[in-house]
Amino acid sequence: MDATVGNGQGCVTHDVALAAGALRAGKVVAIPTETVYGLGADALNVEAVQRVFAIKRRPADHPLIVHLADAAQIDAWASDVPDEARLLAARFWPGPLTLILPRRAHVPDAVTGGQDSVGLRVPAHPLAHALLATFGGGIAAPSANRFGRVSATTAVHVQQELGGEVDVILDGGACPVGIESTIVSFLDGPPRLLRPGSITPKMLAETLGRPLTAVGGPAVRAPGNHVVHYAPATPMALLAPPQLWQEARAAAAQGRRVAVLHFGNRLPEDASDREIIRFQLPADAGACAHDLYATLRAADASGAALLLAEMPPLGEAWLAIRDRLARAAAGSAPETS
Repeated sequence: MDATVGNGQGCVTHDVALAAGALRAGKVVAIPTETVYGLGADALNVEAVQRVFAIKRRPADHPLIVHLADAAQIDAWASDVPDEARLLAARFWPGPLTLILPRRAHVPDAVTGGQDSVGLRVPAHPLAHALLATFGGGIAAPSANRFGRVSATTAVHVQQELGGEVDVILDGGACPVGIESTIVSFLDGPPRLLRPGSITPKMLAETLGRPLTAVGGPAVRAPGNHVVHYAPATPMALLAPPQLWQEARAAAAQGRRVAVLHFGNRLPEDASDREIIRFQLPADAGACAHDLYATLRAADASGAALLLAEMPPLGEAWLAIRDRLARAAAGSAPETS
């Protein structure tokens, strides 16, 4: 058995059979996906799903995504799958895309938040796929962190935040994409984008042959759509230069340590103040997404009194990163000068 047990830190393993057995026994397993780590339970075991909510401290009406081993399983969970949904599944599964569809009657309310819909995804991470294939059923899994906080993209992040509350942590290394899946709803009319991700609106439109309805529309609760989400504990603001550096210098002048997340190498000459801790994010959107949550966590743990993040560039490639940083900033109460 390839597993280690730390002091109250849960069982960390690469053993897929061990993790699958834990799921069958009603345990909670942290699983690696290409997006972020998930806090998983047997989607048909209501008691296990409720434990996921308790560990995460997640509101009971906030739905979970059901992860599947193969697109062929979609009809076992959704009662109506439009042709356009099948087109997207054929193009992007396995991958970072979640489809919101009418649910079948056997899908528990605990998974759907009491809604008549279910979110489905086939993850691309090889260890997640191996676990799903071995387990044989659906795994309901939100991100493996406290509700509203920064998502986990390594097994160490899960250990640090949730520790021994998780029965098994399946260690698949750092998540290659690094931000949550794109969510598309097929409820109440034409497909709608509910959450941006690495699969962009342009990519979706090219597959469907028409653009999606803009984010929003008729109310449907979906993961990651709270205004306050992905937030560090440190007060945070999202600003464009030069205001970013003006605020950083003002706080440093007051003797406050400031963590600054910025893009690129060009810095103001006076941005080297010892009270300013700089965290550089990649100028490429894909690389930035990969590093985003790990960088947010590092900035949050830096001992800074204030966290200032540079507004990401405009453009569709940056849409998801802008979304995550805006929600992260909304989840804190910055005290800018």
